[in-house]
Amino acid sequence: NAEYMGVNQVMVAEAYNITKEAYVAIVMDRDYGGPVLVGSKYGGVDIEEVSASQPESIFKIPVDINAGITDQQALDAALSLDLGPGLEQEAAHQIKRLFDLFLKVDATQVEVNPFGVTDKGEIVMFDAKINFDDNAAFRQKGVFALEDKSEQDPREVQAEEARLNYIGMDGNIACVVNGAGLAMATMDIIKLHGGEPANFLDVGGSVTEPQVVDAFRILTDDPNVKSIFINVFAGIVDCVTISKGLIAAAHTLGLKLPLVVRLAGNNAEAGTKLLDESGLNITSAIEFDDAAQKAVQSIK
Repeated sequence: NAEYMGVNQVMVAEAYNITKEAYVAIVMDRDYGGPVLVGSKYGGVDIEEVSASQPESIFKIPVDINAGITDQQALDAALSLDLGPGLEQEAAHQIKRLFDLFLKVDATQVEVNPFGVTDKGEIVMFDAKINFDDNAAFRQKGVFALEDKSEQDPREVQAEEARLNYIGMDGNIACVVNGAGLAMATMDIIKLHGGEPANFLDVGGSVTEPQVVDAFRILTDDPNVKSIFINVFAGIVDCVTISKGLIAAAHTLGLKLPLVVRLAGNNAEAGTKLLDESGLNITSAIEFDDAAQKAVQSIK
């Protein structure tokens, strides 16, 4: 059933009786220019609600990323959590270990909610969320290999593997664009003229011919796509690369969809000449607005 997700795994965990719930997080904070230890004695609930209703209950302690959380900072935080008598030192120890984890996995956020106490006086991290810095994927291969892609859009998974910036949408006019700003503008102008974009796709400035072929493969796998709009304003990217990739994709994939192409900038004339001589059924345009109108008209 398309309305439901299949269950692939079941996690079984030990059950605890919780007597006290608090909140602890370590986050990268732009305002502080580094990590900040955030906590509240009220946990197990939405921390945003606590922030709105009882802002005085939330504390923030800026942390020197090189020195780490000091013993005093950890103890001050533990006392503020109000977990109960005799638990401050253990709570402080766990807070320092959370910071060690934060650094070890290149996290941008480690959030524990609730950071709690059992009926046996044990401090337990009952639930946690960790966000990882995508820029650290090259040295956190083990962490990123754990990513469950079964619930992601398979087109976006393919795009990631091909090193393309792609987000699937519900429209029927596929877009191949270089540059995020131009990609956004392309989607906007398609809607302006009454069309619906099928995707956001930024091939980037260092795109190669095989990547262009991969881009068209992803687009044509979408049964909703009825037309493809190629809109390239080349600065770093070479229009010839785009044209060669388009021609290769047309032959490899047997493209039958209407193609509207606008090439401008670096090697635009050479790229256009390649397309003109390819024998492909392509509608060319020079002006952005005219190209968008032609893309919309191609599916009517």
